[in-house]
Amino acid sequence: MNGADSGAGLRKILTGIAAVAIVAIVACSAFSLMKQIPPPPIAPAPPAEPGRVAAARLRCGERLRGDFVRAGVRWPADEIFLRVMKRERQIELWARNGNSDSFILVKTLPVLAASGGPGPKRREGDLQVPEGFYEVNRFNPLSNFHLSLGLNYPNADDLVHADPVSPGFDIFIHGGDASIGCVALGDNGIEELYLAALDSRVRPIHVHLFPARMDARDWPAWRDAEIAEHPEFRELWDGLAAAWTHFARDGRDRR
Repeated sequence: MNGADSGAGLRKILTGIAAVAIVAIVACSAFSLMKQIPPPPIAPAPPAEPGRVAAARLRCGERLRGDFVRAGVRWPADEIFLRVMKRERQIELWARNGNSDSFILVKTLPVLAASGGPGPKRREGDLQVPEGFYEVNRFNPLSNFHLSLGLNYPNADDLVHADPVSPGFDIFIHGGDASIGCVALGDNGIEELYLAALDSRVRPIHVHLFPARMDARDWPAWRDAEIAEHPEFRELWDGLAAAWTHFARDGRDRR
């Protein structure tokens, strides 16, 4: 090998060594950079349902789905609407989906207890179940009465007429069979209502509480007798009757 060939060979060797060194440096730098970049966070698992709610879903979820399907409403419904009739001890579950303007009656549940008598709630301790137009404002999966749906009593209308200092509070639709101003459905009933409310999409959920069925045959005579004794009921009951009539006409919740 002459001197020129020897020099060329040496240059090739040095060039190869340099290339290997550069690759090694780049690889080390990339590895170091990768170590500095934290891995993407792992998405948290969805929270588990509270035990009573999960158990309720196992017990009555499929039955409730069947009730909706038979009524002609997709499950879960986009929106539900509740009506309570105090005298008859009934609560109606209505529902609709986004492609419908009108609510459809899914089922009527018995009310096991509703303390007090006709007329609205006006003060703490009067044991009255309210009457009027309300919304579900909280879900309580750890209720002393199994499960419960809280109502926004006192609302703005109540505060006009109720005791300004102690109008009362914590009105619920709940399980069990005892009432101190609330609507008790029993544990089976509240499980169905709670799931229907929880799984529906539209908020708020409206709840109308009536003194009685305003389409009952004896409603006019019963109303007149009560108003004769309690004339202060008239204004509220006239407003409730108007809402009842509108809803009976087209199935829309208008107040």
